[in-house]
Amino acid sequence: MPNHAAQSVDRRFVEEVLNGHNLGVLPELVTDDFTEENPVPGQGPGREGLRDFLQQMFTAFPDLQWTVEQMVADDDMVMAWSTWQGTHLGAFLGIPPTGNRVSVEAWTRDVFRDGKISSSRILMDNLALLQQLGVTPAAGA
Repeated sequence: MPNHAAQSVDRRFVEEVLNGHNLGVLPELVTDDFTEENPVPGQGPGREGLRDFLQQMFTAFPDLQWTVEQMVADDDMVMAWSTWQGTHLGAFLGIPPTGNRVSVEAWTRDVFRDGKISSSRILMDNLALLQQLGVTPAAGA
């Protein structure tokens, strides 16, 4: 898959799914047997597991928005550094709503098959997320 085509799919995923909260386009962008290499607790398998988790994210952070800071591609792989922001207005991974606004850095590596995302690994600054939610004290607090 040409680099620009893979990046185009990833950018569409960010704009339409993550920022537009449009889960209806997932079948166009993600394979049915999608693998999340680093799933969150309770995340089910495949595209449906991804859909269910994203729905939880959109409920917990209804104003969730992703900004891609940098994206690079090599054949069938795209790596991106992003920042996501949102207001915690619903339960998230057992954490009740705090009303806190968060900003979290994330790094993703997406692998493509037949023009769709077939696997992904996401690394986030989970400590910063928990500190911003008030679940974990900030350093020096």
